[in-house]
Amino acid sequence: MTGAEEDADEGYVRSDEREQDPCPCASGGADEPSIYREFWRDERAQLQRRDYAKLLATIGGLTAVGSLAAPLASLTQVFERRYTGPVYSDGVALVDEDGERIPEDHLENGEHTTVFPEPRPGIADAPTLLVRFPESAYGEGTNVADTVGGYAAYSKVCTHAGCMVSDRDDDILVCPCHSGRFDPLSGASVTGGPPPRRLPQLPITVSSDGYLVATGDFTGPVGPGGG
Repeated sequence: MTGAEEDADEGYVRSDEREQDPCPCASGGADEPSIYREFWRDERAQLQRRDYAKLLATIGGLTAVGSLAAPLASLTQVFERRYTGPVYSDGVALVDEDGERIPEDHLENGEHTTVFPEPRPGIADAPTLLVRFPESAYGEGTNVADTVGGYAAYSKVCTHAGCMVSDRDDDILVCPCHSGRFDPLSGASVTGGPPPRRLPQLPITVSSDGYLVATGDFTGPVGPGGG
């Protein structure tokens, strides 16, 4: 048997083959067989490497989706009302997210913001949409007696699935969950999407010290359900 035949029979790899070998993980002396080299060449190993790469790509994709899910959830979080009493009542001040009362000059015409009832048991974070337009812009459906200085207030909780109505298309208020659309100039009536009824309006006025306050509770049930 020749030297070349003996090398092949014993599983050795010749030096000219080693130079062409793409495996970066060979070890040992010039004539020492490498189990890593055999693994690199094995078709089953190629499948394992391919599957491993797919696994890494899948994990990376899931991580990216997870990183986006948290902020998305915060924008559309469903409102859970555990407090069974009124959300607002006469004289309850409207406050921003920092608990600061809302002065009469807080918004310009065409602007809107989210406000809350001044802290009270169990319902301190009930979200409310506060909008401001010229008084003449409000049409049928809006209870003008419940507006003040061009301000109108509506529940921010969509009447379809309870998501937050947090988007806007021109003057139309839009729920991002299922594209429910509400017109604040016509009493937050439904202009598109699946919501079965308008957003309930909150009656408001200006207090003697110049801050926006409620004069009662919402004119209808908050969120999905109700008539």
